[in-house]
Amino acid sequence: MGNGKTQLACLLLFCLLRHTAGFVFWTAMVEISYVNNQNETTDKYCECGVFGRNSAVERVQGLVTVPKGDPKGCGSNPVYNRNASSPPWIALVKRGNCTFSEKILAAKHQGAAAVVVYNYEGTFNSTTHMSHPETKGIVAIMIGNLQGMEIYKLVQNGTDVNLVIDVGSPHGPWMDAYWLYFLSIAFFIVTTASIAYFVFISANRLYNLRMHRRSERRLKSEAKKAIQRLQVRTLKRGDEETTSDTTVCAICIESYKAGEVVTVLTCDHIFHKTCIEPWLLERRTCPMCKCDILKALGVEEEDKDGIDSNSPPEVTVITVAGGDALYEVPLTDASSPQYYDNRSFEGEPARG
Repeated sequence: MGNGKTQLACLLLFCLLRHTAGFVFWTAMVEISYVNNQNETTDKYCECGVFGRNSAVERVQGLVTVPKGDPKGCGSNPVYNRNASSPPWIALVKRGNCTFSEKILAAKHQGAAAVVVYNYEGTFNSTTHMSHPETKGIVAIMIGNLQGMEIYKLVQNGTDVNLVIDVGSPHGPWMDAYWLYFLSIAFFIVTTASIAYFVFISANRLYNLRMHRRSERRLKSEAKKAIQRLQVRTLKRGDEETTSDTTVCAICIESYKAGEVVTVLTCDHIFHKTCIEPWLLERRTCPMCKCDILKALGVEEEDKDGIDSNSPPEVTVITVAGGDALYEVPLTDASSPQYYDNRSFEGEPARG
């Protein structure tokens, strides 16, 4: 059971990892290089971009180009200063007015090697994970507004800005350290709960088994007391049981013979004493009519009231069939003591 619970926990965690893997995203290393007004080369490098969900995750470089007129690069045919025959170039467009897919497709159709989208005003350098399912096969990243505006102003002023986009590091729920901690804790909790459940079930079964055995021992002890109260007879020649061919012991299926000792149950059925006593110790009911001798003799109730079972009062049992009292059967006779062949009843201390 414990192994099954552990395997189930592992399967659930595997499914969780499988589904969360779709939320993994890659950061982009962005490097810009240009010559400033002092004729000095300026290089800036940061891990500040995020690859789109449908972007090709690979290295690319080229000169930054912005669309003429609308910086958002929307419309069916935005105009860039370069074309497909030019050296590799990268389109820089602003977020807004149209979908990411429309911006990226427009630049791709005019020969852009990659597309860089910078965020809205007021978002500073925050980014988002773009979704553009119609534009597979081209590199597309997003950068922050401040960085995008800086590059946009340089290009607008006529500065050639060389941009290199490189692959950064993967991020996402199951890649981050806090999520790994969460998964570890969740796995520990599931495993602990499984073990605790297994221990609880095992302890409960052991307890029930112990209680069952204790109940069986108690009932067997009560059955011994009940057997001591039953009437015992020695069959004689001429008795009805010895002369009838149809009257047999229902346990051993043997006919009764003179000199055999039989036990008469409270329901008036008789059996060989050596046959019925082991039966009653285990089942405590008549083999023929299922009469419960413990209930018929009231052994359990008497034992609770503290009455000595070795000195029982004279008991009379009324056998009822169809709701009518038929006859009475005395179970004990003070003038004729009873003797038993079963040694399990000899020398047993009385319990009140």
